[in-house]
Amino acid sequence: MSSTDLSPASLREAFGHFPTGVIAIAAEVEGVRVGLAASTFVPVSLDPPLVSFCVQNSSETWPKLKDLPALGISVLGEAHDAAAKTLAAKTGDRFAGLDTESRTSGAVFVHGTSVWLESAIEQLVPAGDHTIVVLRVHEITVHDDVAPIVFHRSTFRRLGE
Repeated sequence: MSSTDLSPASLREAFGHFPTGVIAIAAEVEGVRVGLAASTFVPVSLDPPLVSFCVQNSSETWPKLKDLPALGISVLGEAHDAAAKTLAAKTGDRFAGLDTESRTSGAVFVHGTSVWLESAIEQLVPAGDHTIVVLRVHEITVHDDVAPIVFHRSTFRRLGE
């Protein structure tokens, strides 16, 4: 690969060398759980408490979530490699086999994950073929006994591998 090859395939390969965590973004829409997975989660600010993730502009799920008053962010744990794939699927029940908790706000969380962040959209920033979603965190729950899963070079890995 040359250093000037900026094709989507070479960029995906290069970006894949940076290990990331994986999150589920989920909420209830008219009593139905709707969600997606992202590996672009970034803490942004402590004051105010802000986090962000990026979503593809071609996502068919994001339009169902983007206008809701609350979103649940679950940082997926080591046991969620299959769940991460299911949450990222284009079709089917993205919550198949997952134990979830729905809040009165509409935010949905996945059990067995390391962190839950109840949040609301603060800002949407267009960025090429993605949108950067900045969220204000309203509530946080940490599950210290759950290690996160890591996405690296198109594979889900555990810390210490």
